Amino acid sequence: MRPRVGLERALLACALTLASVTAAQAQIGPIKTFRDWIAGCDNTKSCTALSLPGRTEDEIAFLRLDRPAGPDGAPTLALKLRAQKLKPSFTIALALDGAPFPAAGRPLQATSIDGEVAEIAIPLAEAEALIAAARKATILTAGIESGSFKVSLAGSVAAMLWIDEQQGRLNTPTALIRKGATGTAPAAPVLPVIASKPASGKALPKAEASALIKAMRAEIKRRAPDSCEDMPDSFADTDEAWALDNTLRLVAIACSRGAYNVSSQFWLVDGRDVAKARPAAFEGAGSKPTNELVNADFDSRTGRVSFYAKARGLGDCGSSGSYGWDGKRFAILQLSEMSECRLLPGDDWITLFRSADK
Repeated sequence: MRPRVGLERALLACALTLASVTAAQAQIGPIKTFRDWIAGCDNTKSCTALSLPGRTEDEIAFLRLDRPAGPDGAPTLALKLRAQKLKPSFTIALALDGAPFPAAGRPLQATSIDGEVAEIAIPLAEAEALIAAARKATILTAGIESGSFKVSLAGSVAAMLWIDEQQGRLNTPTALIRKGATGTAPAAPVLPVIASKPASGKALPKAEASALIKAMRAEIKRRAPDSCEDMPDSFADTDEAWALDNTLRLVAIACSRGAYNVSSQFWLVDGRDVAKARPAAFEGAGSKPTNELVNADFDSRTGRVSFYAKARGLGDCGSSGSYGWDGKRFAILQLSEMSECRLLPGDDWITLFRSADK
């Protein structure tokens, strides 16, 4: 069975029932696995496909294909390495099912800044040739002086065909896989512009914040006793309260903990009246918003809540994102997910939602 993330989605099932969100729900993009590849798109139909390294590999190589939506959206393809003791400058020889690629066998130049990570942008002509060859080829081998890496192409064609479908390119000249002689891809959806407001209220005195947190924890127990665990004293600092303005408070209550995750509920409280506290609604990959986030924190200077939910201790899969306070609610700003635990770094997780600052 594939290790699945579902961390944020699982939290949705057990989170408290939330009031409906008055603003239009954000369009979170889809993500899907195709054998040894995974692909996803964001709310602007910008899509990414990644090859998945083997489950037992320590040093990995993978392909990353990115393509923005729209008639002029051009694909880019990169080969990435994560290994130890990479030279600052070296060459990579590629082969498809044992045959040199490109056919002339010309190696690609690569550089590594830290000796552990290297990224090689594959030139457009070679990228197009590799995409075409993926219909029949099964393994791309990347050889360097210290060894070789294998990249599975199983599922790559299905992943790229799916991206063509998401972007409306099927049977058009710009399709990656199923090309046509006529037609054009539709324009990309407009990138949403969201303004985050910093917290304008004065920092709460320690005694006031402590009293509010204690009262909110008691109120949660009254409403839903099984939704929030008691935390040990060593986790006391994970409960926090902030003044969003002169009267409205944001309160975070830690409700569950694991080896590498702490899950917290976020509540909006008018003054000290916790009896009327309402859940802070955070939209995610599920069908309903939740007020519970993992490894989350609020930055009062920017008005943003960020989270990073690990599906396992290595931190190579899970979800991450951020939300901005707009004066009425926390609007989603960014969301990334990696639902396969294959040593892929957080920077390569697939973006499912993004926005621009106002």
